[in-house]
Amino acid sequence: MAANAEAVYDVLTAGRTRHLRLGALVELAAAEFPGLVPTPDELAQDAARRQSDKRGLEIDVGIFMHGILSAPVAGEHLVDAMLRPTPRALARLDEFRRTGALDLGSVLVRRDGAAAHLTMCRGDRLNAEDNQQVEDMETAVDVALLDPAVRVGVVRGGVMDHPRYRGRRVFSAGINLKELSAGRISLIDFLLRRELGYLNKIVRGVRVDHEQSWRSPEIEKPWLAAVDGFAIGGGMQMLLVFDRVIAASDAYLALPAAKEGIVPGAGNLRLGRQAGARLSRQMILGGRRIRASEPDARLLVDEVAEPEDMDASVERGVALLDSPAVVANRRMVNLAEHPRDRFRTYMAEFALQQSIRIYEDDVLGKVNRFSAGAAAPR
Repeated sequence: MAANAEAVYDVLTAGRTRHLRLGALVELAAAEFPGLVPTPDELAQDAARRQSDKRGLEIDVGIFMHGILSAPVAGEHLVDAMLRPTPRALARLDEFRRTGALDLGSVLVRRDGAAAHLTMCRGDRLNAEDNQQVEDMETAVDVALLDPAVRVGVVRGGVMDHPRYRGRRVFSAGINLKELSAGRISLIDFLLRRELGYLNKIVRGVRVDHEQSWRSPEIEKPWLAAVDGFAIGGGMQMLLVFDRVIAASDAYLALPAAKEGIVPGAGNLRLGRQAGARLSRQMILGGRRIRASEPDARLLVDEVAEPEDMDASVERGVALLDSPAVVANRRMVNLAEHPRDRFRTYMAEFALQQSIRIYEDDVLGKVNRFSAGAAAPR
């Protein structure tokens, strides 16, 4: 792959005339280059095993993705392919435009005035993400970006059923460690798709042909996150791509990557730039929690509101972002803060390192202990 990634990718995409998503690219690679990556059947058989019992076939997928993303032409084309709307989103778009609402299972989408409100509603598991929630979030982000009646996107956690938080909103507990221990967190469908899919679409928009394509190939909109309770791990990673973050005064933020043992997506790329190197290391390597009420939280959130005032703060935040000038300026800010080439090369290394980490003994031991306890964050 180090020597032939561009040529391999050209074969798979017919000279970059086809825009294949991650899963389709790996499946075709298995057919066109036998032995390069596992076949779909091999991956399906391995997916049925607990993480500690798997054969580690996804490491070959990580090596393959590292090669493609490291190649400048192929990697850029793949990143662009992942910015295109999913077939599921296109199939549900008319329904959303007609009714202003979608129930995607783990995510509810509701249009209210200029805003599309995406509510994560895995109330029994504190919005801990799994493969399905990544699928639902990408669908929701796509329809919000594609609906011309929507000018601002809002992401918030719903009301919980979990005994410790019943009746309260929670943003996200991060990756679902029980699902990871059970072997149901996919490198392709979760760990890579999450970063190259809906999170990158929040930053860059959705890539489609549209009336202003000459100005920008993507449809972009500003995004706001509202944090109730806590944003841990993947939940904290999400906040780093939003244009405005509002947190309840009793909420806290954490990115305990070293504690969990895995690489926190593109959090390592973004947190230091936003909050500084020292705070980034304290959170990622040392597990430091940042409470919304402490001064350092101002490096991570734009506004702190009393819990009872969160709805009003969200409404004011939407009004603040609802401006064509915001769209143009966020584009220029993101070009400076999230250079495409830097993101691509980071994701290349992430694909390799994460594919290895999820099979390391220390990670398997930690996730097995966490999932056995099934304890909620305190």
